[in-house]
Amino acid sequence: MPMIDRRNFLAVGFSWLLIAAAPAGVIGTQRGPVFGPARPFSFDRLSRLAKMRAGEPYQAPPAPAADLLNRIDFDAVQKIRFRPDYELWRGAASRLPVAFFHLNKYAAAPVKIHAVNGGMAREIIYGPQYFDYGGTGLDTKLPADAGFSGFRVMNAQASAIDWLAFQGASYFRSSGSEDQYGASARGIAINTALSTTEEFPRFSHFWLDEQGQTITIYALLDGPSITGAYRFDAVKGDSVVMQVHAELFARADIARLGIAPLTSMYWYGENTRATSVDWRPEIHDSDGLSLWTGTGERIWRPLNDPRTLQTNSFADKSPKGFGLMQRDRSFENYQDDGAFYNKRPGIWVEPRGDWGEGAVQLVEIPTDDETHDNIVAYWQPKSSVSAGDSFKLDYKLYWQDREPNGTDTQARVVATRRGRGGIPGVMPPPTGKQKFVIDFQGGPLGQMEARFDVSPVVTTSRGKIDNAYVVKVVGTDRWRAFFDLAADGNAPVNLRCFLRLNGKALSETWLYQYLT
Repeated sequence: MPMIDRRNFLAVGFSWLLIAAAPAGVIGTQRGPVFGPARPFSFDRLSRLAKMRAGEPYQAPPAPAADLLNRIDFDAVQKIRFRPDYELWRGAASRLPVAFFHLNKYAAAPVKIHAVNGGMAREIIYGPQYFDYGGTGLDTKLPADAGFSGFRVMNAQASAIDWLAFQGASYFRSSGSEDQYGASARGIAINTALSTTEEFPRFSHFWLDEQGQTITIYALLDGPSITGAYRFDAVKGDSVVMQVHAELFARADIARLGIAPLTSMYWYGENTRATSVDWRPEIHDSDGLSLWTGTGERIWRPLNDPRTLQTNSFADKSPKGFGLMQRDRSFENYQDDGAFYNKRPGIWVEPRGDWGEGAVQLVEIPTDDETHDNIVAYWQPKSSVSAGDSFKLDYKLYWQDREPNGTDTQARVVATRRGRGGIPGVMPPPTGKQKFVIDFQGGPLGQMEARFDVSPVVTTSRGKIDNAYVVKVVGTDRWRAFFDLAADGNAPVNLRCFLRLNGKALSETWLYQYLT
């Protein structure tokens, strides 16, 4: 399974997001995009179109001027800037302007973009006049109808900062409340982490509508195995919240369907610092998978950068939510004033309706740098998907720094560390033992005075646990669990820990896969 190259696929596209656009007024009196004729539009029409296409053979997207687009690499992208005079809805009161992405080496398939008003849609007609080509000369060489590769929604009028962007396959992302991009979402995942090649369906057509501070994005999904009609309603407040409705139609049998897929990067953190080669203490977009099961259990699974591809399934029924989160928000723990990993939002998925039986799957792919998205999480239904099947999905996405919905009732895991087992300073140290140290914070532990009857409940899939205890960290509101693991062999060890007092759980459940 190939990793998504952040620098050459996502990072290139989204590097435009914080680059100031060309000054207004450099193209004379022309203002706003050019539109095609008005045609009726509704979500029902879009759904019927997706269903019709599912009954037809798949056609791969065109690749106009492939040789020229191959020259628009990371450096060339920096020179091509969108002209703000051509933003959709620019200058209109209480509207959110929309800018467009140029095609490039890593997003070479054009998409159709339309503006919707009063049940009528007009295509936004591409032209080279939308962009300042920075002396590259590409404006005279590319086809006049090359097309856009995606779009971004701006924060406010005349602002060069955006908060939502769609570009490449079915990828989209938000910068959250701190205007910092990190993890991505996708429309759907097909055959992720199987021996066969992963399929990446794409949003081929978009329709944009806006009511006040809510932008509605309709999208047509098309791929060899599936088609779909999507509606995204997104609004930015203290966080970015997006309601998603999708109607999907299977063209072919699908071995592994991933619903509400999330994609992120984890290279190393405090739990894997022995593998770090960079001077920065930690490098990751997300540091854990958070789960809220159908039975109400809260689970935190710290991420790993494994030596070989690892896929873990967390079976559930009627899940309440899951997400890839960035819990560590301290700049001191990253020391990166360029990437600002401490500001990157987590993404939380909240199912709407009953998703039935299935599993949240976590895929961790080896990486040796920060330019690859090597983490994937999604919901896999228990039921199989066959050609001709159709189904509807509803869920909400929260782009924010912590999970919504009652996470303060139990203490949360805020750090995971490991090192040599035994008692510090007692020599010689024991052989074959690994010490785990887990910090918990909040919930019923928040105001609790130091005491010694809080106990860690620790279990392991193999090996032996000893020397387990809990202390309150002096001068803080954190509680720290310690235990040693002795396990032989090279197979992964699955560990589980939570804090308990008088028979009652005080914390969420910490899950960890120790790779010996």
